Amino acid sequence: MDSDPGDEELMRRLQGGEDAALAQLMQRWEIPVKRFVFRIVRNTAEAEDLAQEVFVRVYSKRATYRAGAKFSTWCFSIAANQAKNRLRWWRRRPAISLNAWTEAGGDTADESRVGESASSKAVAHEQISAVQAAVAALPLDLRTALVLFEYEDLSMAEIAAALDCSAKAVENRLYHARQQLKQALQPIGEVSR
Repeated sequence: MDSDPGDEELMRRLQGGEDAALAQLMQRWEIPVKRFVFRIVRNTAEAEDLAQEVFVRVYSKRATYRAGAKFSTWCFSIAANQAKNRLRWWRRRPAISLNAWTEAGGDTADESRVGESASSKAVAHEQISAVQAAVAALPLDLRTALVLFEYEDLSMAEIAAALDCSAKAVENRLYHARQQLKQALQPIGEVSR
């Protein structure tokens, strides 16, 4: 018996009724899915909940998984849809603004290096915050493509499959995302010179 089966083999087993295969998939993919969803919704608690929902969806939709398809692409497609649906839900039911929620949540950890001066820590934190805010301000289709490409290291073909669009559309989204980020972050570059 294969001691470390691939994702596609685990999906085949899951489709065949071996529910324990889901636990192995979750063990491998829970953190990448949470990280991806967090970068879209910008809230840690929601990312945790959505990641669980993604795996519930993986289980419930296991019959729709095509043999030979790359699991990560299929899984990130589900995650992207779940994140988009949650953002739409928030827009329809704004009990608290998304910006206030994110700011109040303190969802960014201090990952500064020991021994850095307070001023360099502050500048670095300010730059990281500016980049995060600029990415969060991107339109959802641009942000999703950018996060999958830059942070999750998916190829353009994999992103196209996950987002149900052409590779050219992904290329265009990445170009426009980078242009918008460049424009939004230009004042920071001028200050740090």
